[in-house]
Amino acid sequence: MSTTRTKNTREEAEKVRLATDVTPLTLKEAVRRSERPTRKRLIFSPEENLVKTSKKSRRTKTVHTNTLKKSKVEKQEDSDIENSDVECASDVNGGLSAYELERLENIRQNQAFLSAINLYQATETLRESTRPKPSQRGLMRSKAAPKDVLPSRKSLRLQNKEAEIPPSLQDLRASLPDEETLRFSKKPPGPLPVVPLNVEEGSRLPSELIELCAQVSVEQERAKLNQKEYCAVLKTMKITEAKVAKVVKDRITCAAFNPCTSSLLMAAGDKFGKLGLWNLGSDWGDDGVLLFEPHSRAVGCMAFSNANPVHLLSLSYDGSVRCMDVEKAVFEDVYDMNDDAKTFDFMTHDCMTLVVGSWSGLVAIVDRRTPGNSQESLHILDPKCVRCVSVHPVQKHYFAAAENRVVSIYDSRCLKKTQNKAVSQLHGHSLSISSAYFSPWTGNSVLTSCMDDKIRLYDTSVMTADTPLLTSISHNMHTGRWLSKLSAVWDPKQEDSFVVGSMARPRTVQVFHESGKLQHSFRDNKHLTTVLSITAFHPTRNALLGGNASGRLHVFSD
Repeated sequence: MSTTRTKNTREEAEKVRLATDVTPLTLKEAVRRSERPTRKRLIFSPEENLVKTSKKSRRTKTVHTNTLKKSKVEKQEDSDIENSDVECASDVNGGLSAYELERLENIRQNQAFLSAINLYQATETLRESTRPKPSQRGLMRSKAAPKDVLPSRKSLRLQNKEAEIPPSLQDLRASLPDEETLRFSKKPPGPLPVVPLNVEEGSRLPSELIELCAQVSVEQERAKLNQKEYCAVLKTMKITEAKVAKVVKDRITCAAFNPCTSSLLMAAGDKFGKLGLWNLGSDWGDDGVLLFEPHSRAVGCMAFSNANPVHLLSLSYDGSVRCMDVEKAVFEDVYDMNDDAKTFDFMTHDCMTLVVGSWSGLVAIVDRRTPGNSQESLHILDPKCVRCVSVHPVQKHYFAAAENRVVSIYDSRCLKKTQNKAVSQLHGHSLSISSAYFSPWTGNSVLTSCMDDKIRLYDTSVMTADTPLLTSISHNMHTGRWLSKLSAVWDPKQEDSFVVGSMARPRTVQVFHESGKLQHSFRDNKHLTTVLSITAFHPTRNALLGGNASGRLHVFSD
């Protein structure tokens, strides 16, 4: 009994000793645990997470700042140790270290090496070669007149004043025509003197020009070349710097070759009524260019007379048709209608009778031998427009008229004042037609250009009511408002080939066979960098001209 009590007493004493025997670490843990409040926490608390994140970012930022400061101090100490031996040299060289001095020396040596191999000059040459400049031959740019320095103007509105116009000034303004009327005022009727605008006042036409135009072109026997021979001839035709010149001041709207064979004499008209003559290789005027102003609005069509090459006929939108007689040095007044004249063609071999078409759908038959400037007869074909007329080369009483969306062939012997019926019609065009031309030798086909991006050829060997379609060629015809419309025209020396400008890059002029096969593309990356909308072949020589929107003519010849 006593033994059991003693054992229990010892166990209780051991428990008390163990409870009182507390180490400092255990005591600290006990105190720390006792200080922490016991509370329930939510499973997700956005505010608590935000606080934790901000505390963590501040702690991370503090550690990063301390690390940067420590590394900066260490680098500064290392730099002081390394640069201690070059401190004197840095002071002597304006505060530059040895590394900076070595860098400057390397730059100097590299520049000296590049200068020794002429790299800078080669770079400038390459830059100039990749940017071809337009030809500076032909008409020169007129220098702008110096502007007068006027006193500064003060706004009456800001001064709270009303503008007062004297009554006399109001009457003067009402009586003066506006700027557009002055610019497009029609030339007076009757003959006009042939006075070049780009030569000294009082100068006459060069005698060489008169002799050149008076040459009688010898009619050679036409020998049709096969496709292989014709392509070989086209490949021999090249362009050079001397074959590009500015002939008129603004966008070229029409151009033609003179039929003389001893030299290449060309004419071009622009959108403001100017007419330019250019003899390739001549030195009169500006590099062989003479500029005239026979019209007040755009020159829509022009052609040299085959019977008398000294006569150049031109038609303008101002409604006038004039004949430039080089021998008489006068612009004769051939025909004058109200306005909107668009196109003409010769109806006789002596080129004395014309058929003239207008935008308003009228067609006039004009005889140059009749005194005055009126027509022989006037006919209404289409109430909308007539964009192009072309006379049959053999049967001269037939002529094709490109109307709105159809080409109609009429017989001039059966024309009435109104309600004229076509002999044959060429259907299939979905948009407006730019041009329509009979083939140059036989007239057995008609070549049309349409804004639906198609060039078509029709069989006109037999005049039927509906002319059958021979070939349709896809071609981009969308030139926009700043370029002249593209028109496919025949080569007068070849019955089955025609030429047309192109919108493709690099810039090119394309020659097609009537079957639709591309025969040749005229290209030159240096001298042909613009769209040549107006194209024409020489009637006897291997030469092709192209006119662009800046008034320049480009010539490809053998």
